[in-house]
Amino acid sequence: MRMKAATITLFIHKQPLHNMSSKRNRIVQLSAAEDLKKEMAGRILPWDLQSVLQIRQDIKNWVNASHAAQSDEPKTWMFQQLLTQVANDALLTSQRENRKQQLFTSSFVLKKGDTVDEEQTRLLKKSAIYRDVTKAILDSDDLWYSVVEFVKDKKNDLKCVVIPRSNIIPQTGTFYKNYMEETNPVKYRELPEFGKWILEFTGEPLGRLNKVVPHVLMKKFAQSCWSELCEIYGIPPRVMKTNTRDQAMLGRAKNMMQQMGAAAWFIIDNNESFEWAQSVTTKGEVYAELINLCNNEISMVISGAIIGQDTAHGNRSKDESAQEILWQLVQADMEKVEQQWNAVVIPALVSIGFLKEGLTFEFEQAEDVEQLYKFTTGLLPFKEVDNAWLEEKFGVKVQPKAKPDANDKNLTADFFV
Repeated sequence: MRMKAATITLFIHKQPLHNMSSKRNRIVQLSAAEDLKKEMAGRILPWDLQSVLQIRQDIKNWVNASHAAQSDEPKTWMFQQLLTQVANDALLTSQRENRKQQLFTSSFVLKKGDTVDEEQTRLLKKSAIYRDVTKAILDSDDLWYSVVEFVKDKKNDLKCVVIPRSNIIPQTGTFYKNYMEETNPVKYRELPEFGKWILEFTGEPLGRLNKVVPHVLMKKFAQSCWSELCEIYGIPPRVMKTNTRDQAMLGRAKNMMQQMGAAAWFIIDNNESFEWAQSVTTKGEVYAELINLCNNEISMVISGAIIGQDTAHGNRSKDESAQEILWQLVQADMEKVEQQWNAVVIPALVSIGFLKEGLTFEFEQAEDVEQLYKFTTGLLPFKEVDNAWLEEKFGVKVQPKAKPDANDKNLTADFFV
């Protein structure tokens, strides 16, 4: 299958950095300095002229791609295309999104000193820049690296575009217009736009998803074999014996088999015989166990525990412990996001005039409301608690208790004790 590859147009400094074309699936522009214009002018090969093979991946492809990505003359496009296919796994997608969304649902603020800058915080929350840049930071852990470019659209709104990873060699800081031919390299870290309009985030070599590649490939293999078994076991092939030397009889047999349904069929001669192999008696337990093992390994890598999958042996305490482990990983992600925003992103956004100077990015500390509620209810018999604080923390409208009526005849004898 032929797929279209990324197209990147190089422009000189001060020209638009990026322009999304409606006529192409994707066009990415990377600006170059004036002195590089003569060397690198022109377009990258369009999508339909770059051949990208979509083949059945196996462990050998993974080993070859990872070796090529880490060789003395690294080539990353094969490895990145493999990761793209692996990332389509349903469970892996669910686990990654679960981890990301816990971070995105956490509130953040921009501070100037110890004071929250409400105006700048609202500006960043309304912009798509926050989610796009933060996603690129998180993906750098999964996919090894992310190179992004800030661009302005026709409405002069700032956008963030991820440069295709297949065109990037992170070890040398090189961008290729055509990642297969590797012509006209650009040292993007030497461009004047780097650190302002072009930012880079890196994770561990080969990325976290490299650890789940064999499990996803084996899972796909088991699913493929199981589906073939289902076809054979559920609707066994039909066999007809006839005189295959007689073309008329062979034709009638062929028409008959075709009209009897869509199940697999074959015709053999009267003198031939067909027997089932012993392996077809299985119902696929071996495939189910292999798929379950692969799912568990994927969950351990991404979430640190098996969450909500083992329904046969799972229980509430196990799932709660797994959620606590996942939350610890999310907090680690928050720490990295804070570091990258303060060290890389905010200085860039200040230099291009999107944010004001002197700001720091910080996630707001999440309170354990359940524990706070237990502490508060235990405190109520002994201390006065402010009603406004209770409404703010728990969202419950509260009022002072009405004083008992001394004339009430229903008062018990020990009321005033």
